Amino acid sequence: MASPSDSNTPLIEGRRRRSILCNLSSSFALRTSLLSELGGAVGDLGTYIPIVLALCLVNGLDLGTTFVFTAIYNAATGLLFGIPLPVQPMKSIAAVAISPSTHLTLPQIMAAGICTASFLLLIGATGLMSLLYRLLPLPVVRGVQLSQGLSFAFTAISYILKNQDLPSGKSFGQRPLLGLDGLLLALSSLVFIVLSSGSGSDAPRRSRLFVPSALLIFLLGLVICFIRDASVIQSLKVGPSPLHLISIGWNDWKIGFFQGAIPQIPLSVLNSVIAVCKLSSDLFPDRQASAAKVSVSVGLMNLVGCWFGAMPVCHGAGGLAGQYRFGGRSGLSVLFLAAGKLFLGLMFGNSFVRILGQFPVGILGVLLLFSGVELAMASRDMGSKEESFVMLVCAAVSMKSSAALGFVSGLLLYLLLRLREVNWSFLFGRCRGETMTQSSSGYTEVGGA
Repeated sequence: MASPSDSNTPLIEGRRRRSILCNLSSSFALRTSLLSELGGAVGDLGTYIPIVLALCLVNGLDLGTTFVFTAIYNAATGLLFGIPLPVQPMKSIAAVAISPSTHLTLPQIMAAGICTASFLLLIGATGLMSLLYRLLPLPVVRGVQLSQGLSFAFTAISYILKNQDLPSGKSFGQRPLLGLDGLLLALSSLVFIVLSSGSGSDAPRRSRLFVPSALLIFLLGLVICFIRDASVIQSLKVGPSPLHLISIGWNDWKIGFFQGAIPQIPLSVLNSVIAVCKLSSDLFPDRQASAAKVSVSVGLMNLVGCWFGAMPVCHGAGGLAGQYRFGGRSGLSVLFLAAGKLFLGLMFGNSFVRILGQFPVGILGVLLLFSGVELAMASRDMGSKEESFVMLVCAAVSMKSSAALGFVSGLLLYLLLRLREVNWSFLFGRCRGETMTQSSSGYTEVGGA
């Protein structure tokens, strides 16, 4: 005779399947149009491509492995959060890694990513990140967002106006007016995006034709890659990169932690979690990303991928702003991006790095410019001069020093301004009243003696 638990098993399994299908349909629902989501898919490539390319050329990062793992991350985050949450390089680790003075080896880069991920996983799983998210004043968070957005915009303008050596991160000479990576091409791309999508304030609607401007500009850039150097076709090799574990020694852990993880941790907490969650609440009030989930997500991604040599990654507010700016409204946007990365990673492996090396930097600058401006515009909701004051001081210190110091400066300034609102006269008056009572009591006692 079948037990009651056995008879209920098909019912429970059916409910689980329906729950999974509901999650899939909700996360990957088409909320605007297919072209809109396709346009949003490439919205953060202005940040992604230059850093990945530099790490591949300078530090020997395997592009095929990074493509495959970041594709898996993209698909997973799209399903988990249901918004176009990006997967971007850990910028501070990348900056240290490619710098000639602090050049990091591949095992040291991976050690830095694992150490940063472990910290984020710990504070996310214990609830400390959620507590921090609730306690942080909004003007301070807006200051971090503003500084990051303006930093992207300034870098983008440099990409557009000057020649770039991406591996060293340095600019040299003015960009020529004509040519396949000339100033005219970059400015024409900028004008096309403005004419086709305006300031980005108009959300794509089903009722009107939407032009996926970022996608078209990116495809143009890929075509130009082959025109600039036709020999890149011959360098392509079919097949994925071989998968192998990275051997990390004690010295790699030490250097990775002190030189890579320590500068990256404050940036990851502020920009990759706090700022991302604040921005998601602005853009998607009904699907706000949880600070704990985002923190745990960053931790789990790197604790898996870094052992195989995949680039250390996080979720960036700039990438979310960029994908939203160019039409991304659901997890479907990053699912499309995941499909593209997975195809390239499995089809061409590390050989695709030759093509990325020919991509017009001016076009990357245009995409990055709109992402940066969109992120900076999140700070426009400050309702008072006092809030704007805190935000601007925080942003200024962040840009001239570091996000961590800017955050501390903004927080201290916010607390000082709150102290001014304390009713000190009431406190002093109460103290004086107690002193007078004690004095009069003392006189009485003396007189009675």
